[in-house]
Amino acid sequence: MAYLLALDQGTTSSRSIVFDSQGCILAQAQQEIRQHYPQPGWVEHCPHEIWATQLATARQALSLAGLQAQQIAAIGITNQRETTLLWERRSGAPLGRAIVWQDRRTSAACAALRAAGHEPWVQAQTGLRLDPYFSASKIAWLLDHTPGARARAERGELAFGTIDSWLLWQLTGGALHATDSSNAARTLLLNLHTRLWDEELLALFDIPHALLPEVRPSSADYGRTSAEWLGAPVRIAGVAGDQQSALFGQACFQPGMAKNTYGTGCFLLMHTGERMQQSQHGLIGTAVAQAAGAPQYALEGSVFVGGAVVQWLRDGLRAIDSSSEVQALAASVPDSGGVTLVPAFTGLGAPYWQPEARGSITGLTRGSTMAHIARAALESIAFQSAALLHAMSRDAVAAGGVPLSDLRVDGGACVNDLLMQMQADLLGIPVLRPAVTETTALGAAWLAGLHAGVYDGLDDLAQQWRCERRFLPTLSRDEAAAKMARWEHAVRQTVAA
Repeated sequence: MAYLLALDQGTTSSRSIVFDSQGCILAQAQQEIRQHYPQPGWVEHCPHEIWATQLATARQALSLAGLQAQQIAAIGITNQRETTLLWERRSGAPLGRAIVWQDRRTSAACAALRAAGHEPWVQAQTGLRLDPYFSASKIAWLLDHTPGARARAERGELAFGTIDSWLLWQLTGGALHATDSSNAARTLLLNLHTRLWDEELLALFDIPHALLPEVRPSSADYGRTSAEWLGAPVRIAGVAGDQQSALFGQACFQPGMAKNTYGTGCFLLMHTGERMQQSQHGLIGTAVAQAAGAPQYALEGSVFVGGAVVQWLRDGLRAIDSSSEVQALAASVPDSGGVTLVPAFTGLGAPYWQPEARGSITGLTRGSTMAHIARAALESIAFQSAALLHAMSRDAVAAGGVPLSDLRVDGGACVNDLLMQMQADLLGIPVLRPAVTETTALGAAWLAGLHAGVYDGLDDLAQQWRCERRFLPTLSRDEAAAKMARWEHAVRQTVAA
């Protein structure tokens, strides 16, 4: 039996999971990381804390599994995407906190580039929109607002990385400055057609090429860990951004297959094969996680606030003591009583792309209770995901494909049966929850195992995927359409405000 270690560095926590070669979880460990909000719309993480918690959980997971480092065939890394940091090449010290993907401080800079007419060309090269969500404007901001950073970057003294690159640098003792194509595709600096850093894009954002890591396939050689970290060197053989890793872990290897991850945000990806498809409905194109070979792509839509709305109920409104209580509270009423919650705490993502929008609660009456608001909060996750999937299906049909026949789901909130039933009702298609819901970490483990020779190929992996439960729609299409119309009305009110 071969064993694989997945390092899953997310927005709210660092986790490590040990899998056997059959995809079964042997042990896992998790530590939360602090969120820093220096100003409204700003979100930051401490790079030292990210590394310390990730290393601690890796050691703990190995200990809980009763394994030594020598017994691990390979490590796979998956990470929160777009989050941006700079560090010194000589010392490895970060220049400051990382700017998190949710951060909106560069909204004005992106708006100026859009106003100048650059977005169509940028989207054709990268598949992405000019939005603060992505890394490029964050890098430029750090260069311009960190004393001496731009001059040092031009001299080659600094390194840029998304969190995968930061972890690779730490794990290898500074021996490797690299990223994979799925993470690089989220920076606004990678040409998706060539899978190379694009000099014209670098010039547009005024970013020195010397900052950038080497781009490798997702399933590839990423060196070995320094012996001091886990007790012996361990091969690193897989790296992928969390959402592409989840697509891989859901065995969505063929065009037309799709998954939705219900985490801090929600991320819906549909495999489109070897053709990068331009969306006509506000979605973006991205690279899928893969080994070497012809580039493969996916359409993606992102919900900025998914499961985070439950955290807000807990920490902001103090309506619940723990996130696990939300299902019972929401289920204590038959419906939301006309209440609609639009959780645009950090703007609205696809298909709306309204970075300045802020959250709202509409439809309140004297009879509204916290249970109605809790149900509306859960519904908001399903509504946003349904809007994405409807847009994705329209794009698929326009490109000569067919609408999705089912949706594979994962992420922490997918264990909420009420939410999954809401999702199936709104979509009108089955929602499939896998036996292993930790598909983001599983995808990283599979990518590592594929390069390490643990698996023979994709067919081998596809046979491992198992469905734990199917949620079938119970609403009529007219009822679902009426619910979606009410949601869209609330969105329009929110944007207008």
